[in-house]
Amino acid sequence: MNRGSSEQPSTGALNHSGPRRYKASIRITLIGVLVNIGLATAQFLVGIIGHSQALVADGVHTLSDLISDVIVFLAIRQGSKEADREHPYGHSRFETVATVAVGVLLGVAAVGIVMRAIERLLEPGEIVVPTLSALIVAAVAVGAKEALYRFTILVADRFDSSLLRANAWHHRSDALSSVIVLVGIGGSIAGIPVLDGVAAIIVAIMIGRMGWRLGWEATQELVDTGLDENQLSELKSAVMEVEGVEGLHMMRTRRMGGRALVDLHIEVDGEVSISEGHHISEKVRCFLLDKFEELTDVMVHIDPEDDQFEEDVQKLPNRHNLEEALKEHFERLPHAPSVEHFNFHYLNGQVQVEAVVSLSALPQEGDLLGFRDLLRRSLADCADDPVLGLVSSIDVLYH
Repeated sequence: MNRGSSEQPSTGALNHSGPRRYKASIRITLIGVLVNIGLATAQFLVGIIGHSQALVADGVHTLSDLISDVIVFLAIRQGSKEADREHPYGHSRFETVATVAVGVLLGVAAVGIVMRAIERLLEPGEIVVPTLSALIVAAVAVGAKEALYRFTILVADRFDSSLLRANAWHHRSDALSSVIVLVGIGGSIAGIPVLDGVAAIIVAIMIGRMGWRLGWEATQELVDTGLDENQLSELKSAVMEVEGVEGLHMMRTRRMGGRALVDLHIEVDGEVSISEGHHISEKVRCFLLDKFEELTDVMVHIDPEDDQFEEDVQKLPNRHNLEEALKEHFERLPHAPSVEHFNFHYLNGQVQVEAVVSLSALPQEGDLLGFRDLLRRSLADCADDPVLGLVSSIDVLYH
């Protein structure tokens, strides 16, 4: 998962849906469309004229490639659009849906080829030896489909596109099936006529297997399957490298069109300010986006402690109720100075309080310690109070 490291994080991740990725994807897909049009036409015509059932089956396979290329083309155009109000996480899932469609298409084609081949094999009288022209077209198909695979996988790996990668392996399955067709046609010409039908069945099985694998993997992405354990471990280690992070207690991930999204909870010192906590979270976010190119979005939640299984949050008083209770309590104390504001720290299912007063409000400078001790003793008597009883400690600060 790790594509590089950096001492200083950048301000964001690489844009994998940029114009270069879009243009390269469209270019390789259009090349596939043109090649498959030529191959499918030649395979159908020569397969029928040259009496090769296997070549016709390979033509069906090539036609499914052509249809899948059109699906890929449309999905790339849709998936390259920027995020909008209706699709706040972008349009990458269009690639995933298209990959499922390619898988289904392969499965349907496989079933059709097997059924037709079995019918021909069960009727030996209908078996006709293919012509030499069928053998030549099969050989050309092997070379063309392998070339398509190599060019497409190169672009897919460069831009990490799951859809292009699926289409590349579709080309490779075509190339392998064409090899089997070549062997079947050659064997039939050499004197074993059933090899053409057997080759057609083997090709169909390969098509079906590939369709199942692509469809299953894409479906896993659609149901938000997370990253694997090794990738999660890399992410956790990277988070803990950031200065100011004291712990990590929850991380959720999901995939989207070859990218990954992460949301996590980090623990920071409970005494730091809100702005410092936010600064630490931004460092984590930028560092992860810079270190792992496949991440497209990182959401960081700040916690002063591990609250994953916290059950006391709802029972703790909010600021308004706590301030009102403390002010009423202060008014009952002798010579209590007016409090300018309170700082509250919600930790371990209780509240730690800091009362900030002006030193000028105290009759004498030494009265600060005396007032703090009086306040602590008085709060100790409020253990049964529904609000003040949840205060675990209190301190008095002055300025």
